[in-house]
Parts: sequence; structure tokens; C-alpha cells
Amino acid sequence: MHRSFEIASLSIQDVKVVVVFLDRAADASTHAALRSAAARAGLDGNIVVVWPDEFGRTRFLAPPEQHAFFQVVGYDQLRAQINGSLGLHSELR
Repeated sequence: MHRSFEIASLSIQDVKVVVVFLDRAADASTHAALRSAAARAGLDGNIVVVWPDEFGRTRFLAPPEQHAFFQVVGYDQLRAQINGSLGLHSELR
């Protein structure tokens, strides 16, 4: 199974971040599979997954040092930065 996810490659306070957009909540295994796929694709930086909750708020899995940023940025603001995609093969169902 192949699935493609929209991504935004950003620099947040001089730290490279690859934001992966999901349509629903992520768990640790999803995050790990996306980190592996990003590494294989040659993407460097912290891999952060984001999704909107039922109220339109941004939810995320990110390194602790980036929580403050993702707690205040809007989901639509992040989506406006989309500049690529990341393919995932058979790792997510």
C-alpha cells in the first residue's frame, strides 16, 4: 500500500523541521514510520506530525523544544506552507 502525505519543510529558530499533515490523530508507531520514510527520502530535520481536532485546533507530535511553536500556530497557517509530499509504503494502514 502506498500513501502520500503533504509536507512543509520549515526552519523554526534555525532548526529544520518537516511538518507532515495527517487527517486524524497520530500515534507513536505512525510517527516512527514517517520518520523512517523521511530519512529514506533524504529529508533532514525534526519530523513533526500535525492534524486538526474536531474543533479545528492544531494537534501535533513534536520534540519538546518545539511545543511552544506548535501550540500557537494555526493549522491553516501551517498548511499555507506546504511545499512537498512524503510517500509511505506499507508501513501505515
